[in-house]
Amino acid sequence: MKPDLPMTLPQMTSNEVDLGAYLDTILESRRLVAAIAAAFIVLGVLYAVLAPPVYRADIMLQVEDSTDGAAGGNLVANVSSLFQVKSVTAGEIEILRSRLVVATAVDKLRLYIDADPVRFPLIGDWIARRQRGLSTPGLMGMGGYAWGAERIAVERFDVPRALEELPFRVVALGNGRYRLDGKALDGATGPREGAVGQTLIVPTPDGAVALHVTAMEARAGAEFEVVRHSRNGIVESIQKQLDIQEKGKQQSGVIGVRLEGTDPDLTARTMNEIGAEYVRQNVDRKSAEAAKSLEFLDGELPKLKATLERAEARFNDYRRAHGVIDVSDEARLTLQYAVDAQTQLLGLEQKRSDLNSRFAANHPSIGTIDEQIGALRRVLGDVDKRIRKLPAVEQEVVRLRRDVQVNNELYLALLQSAQQLSLLKAGKVGSVRVVDEAVQPELPVKPVAWLVVAVSAVVGLFVGMIAAIVRDRMFGGITDVDEIERYVGMSVYATIPSAQPQRELTRQVSAKAAGTHLLAITHPHEPAVESLRSLRTALQFAMIDAPNNIVFVTGPTPGVGKSFISANFSALIASAGKRVLLIDGDLRRGYLNQYFGRTRERGVSDVLAGTCKLASAIHRTPIDNLDFLSTGALPPNPSELLHSPAMAALLAEVSAQYDVVLLDGPPALAVSDAVILAPLAGITFVVARAGRTRAGELAEIQRRLEQNGVNVKGVLLNYLNPRSGRQSYGGKYGSYRYVAYEYAPAKH
Repeated sequence: MKPDLPMTLPQMTSNEVDLGAYLDTILESRRLVAAIAAAFIVLGVLYAVLAPPVYRADIMLQVEDSTDGAAGGNLVANVSSLFQVKSVTAGEIEILRSRLVVATAVDKLRLYIDADPVRFPLIGDWIARRQRGLSTPGLMGMGGYAWGAERIAVERFDVPRALEELPFRVVALGNGRYRLDGKALDGATGPREGAVGQTLIVPTPDGAVALHVTAMEARAGAEFEVVRHSRNGIVESIQKQLDIQEKGKQQSGVIGVRLEGTDPDLTARTMNEIGAEYVRQNVDRKSAEAAKSLEFLDGELPKLKATLERAEARFNDYRRAHGVIDVSDEARLTLQYAVDAQTQLLGLEQKRSDLNSRFAANHPSIGTIDEQIGALRRVLGDVDKRIRKLPAVEQEVVRLRRDVQVNNELYLALLQSAQQLSLLKAGKVGSVRVVDEAVQPELPVKPVAWLVVAVSAVVGLFVGMIAAIVRDRMFGGITDVDEIERYVGMSVYATIPSAQPQRELTRQVSAKAAGTHLLAITHPHEPAVESLRSLRTALQFAMIDAPNNIVFVTGPTPGVGKSFISANFSALIASAGKRVLLIDGDLRRGYLNQYFGRTRERGVSDVLAGTCKLASAIHRTPIDNLDFLSTGALPPNPSELLHSPAMAALLAEVSAQYDVVLLDGPPALAVSDAVILAPLAGITFVVARAGRTRAGELAEIQRRLEQNGVNVKGVLLNYLNPRSGRQSYGGKYGSYRYVAYEYAPAKH
């Protein structure tokens, strides 16, 4: 016995990713990919044109190191530090974003009230942006759509909490009057009409609705949509939208703030109001700190003045009692050391008292001052030792002069600090300032048309490719030999590529045109015809062990191209010198007669019914050695006719008269006729259409035929796209892609 010649190739391992298969799928579905990409591009263009423009406004702030520079001596600087607080940029950014700042701006600008003209969906805003005057409301007299520069200003719109976020309609009535409508007012009592400049109050079951319109520019019939949003919701929304970043290098103290919105004027005013409120709260905070420190100093100054007066009195009494005493240079130097140390000590103790009133005892600032106080006390201890070494008279003079000078300097320093604090409190000076105010932006920052279209194209291509792959995996059929042999276990005897000229031939067949419409005759060098020639060679070896010379061709479903293969394959076998009979065994929808420009009269059904002799039913064709037996009149009971002994007798008779009998049968999964005919044939081929026939259908047709004792010889993979299908040899041998090679004879 000679072996079969199936087109069996080594399989790819299951864990390999066949990128070529994905590429083939995408190329086969290029129209789908292009359509989806085009749809996305169109949507992108529409979005770029119709989307409301977004504008960006920004301000720049500077955070200074301190509120005010200290002027004067060291003591003044030390005491002034009581109210000079270093500004940390990160902390100031959070304050700038805080509810304290944002909520005040929201309240002043009433950002929780939205009042806009009612526009026609999608295109209304786009048209209105290109108009300068007022429009005639409505669309062909319907609705209150505004198409022009209509405007409304609402100063007050108070609604119960239950009616927040619900839309209300303000309908212009003309002459400065309007009507308030809306589903939220169902069940409301009282008048709903109001006038510009007056407050309209409408009682509702949930509470009163108060509306105050300050300006309205619109013709009668125009409608405006007014919504009262949640104040807290708007505040949180703006807090999230604020883009706050420190400019320049770290700790530069310069902060940039940006905000985006669809109204350029309102966006700029919102930014300026946030900046002004941030500066205002900073000034108020500094003023409050100055007031608190001033209150502390006002309480300390009288005490310090009394202490100074007592020290001066003691010193004057001592001089009157002992006269003018000239002290030595050492005593003068010791006195200076004592005055400096004592002054610093008293200043630190005053500073500690102030901090102790504002912070807990374990605060780091208090701990630092305690360390400094301890160090100064040790210095004073050393100075006291030096004083005790002086003569008794000089000791007393040094102590008295020290008390006078220390208390005098401290009193003057605190008095100067109190004056500075008074100026700070009254002058409203803070540690931050607005460097650049926001100006109304002229050009939008979004959408960027070219970027939107480019992104839409990329996303569209990606979605299109994903859709092609998903469609192929979910609804697509087999596309190459490997799928059939791997998942079904059936041998592939031929792969027939699609042929462009066959489209015209198919049109002629459908139109029942006269003449022979076979690709093997009109285009003998087409790759599809060459594939059928290869099948003819394989058939010669396959028929050696076949029980008879009847070749049965079927398919799982209609439309796989089995009639195309049967007609052209029979012509090629006949051209090799074999006497061939082509039988149309599809007694339900067979149309092989149209390939030869004939009618279906006098055929299989007529012979089986006994109304016609076999010899008169067989038609000669223009092709040498090829005869044809049509279906005959389509019977009402095709299965019964095919299952009758007459059919077996007919096939046996023609099998003896011809070298090859090619029986084109009906689809096996659609009707049972194929299962009846297949056991009568020596060889059975199943036609599968690439991209349409699924592996499960081939497995099912194989199961049904095997149940009836039929062993499918192989699969004919038809309509294979020449650019699709990848059959891997694996390993170093790479892969083989089925393509359509032209190799026609040279012209002389």
